[in-house]
Amino acid sequence: MNAEPDKTFLGERPTPDKQLHAGPEGGEFTAEDLVLASGRDVNPKTLAWAERRMAEKGRASMEELLP
Repeated sequence: MNAEPDKTFLGERPTPDKQLHAGPEGGEFTAEDLVLASGRDVNPKTLAWAERRMAEKGRASMEELLP
């Protein structure tokens, strides 16, 4: 047995940009994505909040939360 951990499971590879950014070329996002981007727990109340925010602000609802 090897004493060193397998580095492929320790995040040694950079995450591809398409997984990190929701720019104009990015696809759609869900209410759950918006809740997670806001740092909140996913539950019925926060999902309802996210759905209202998405209906009100559209794509800007996510862009306001991302750096």
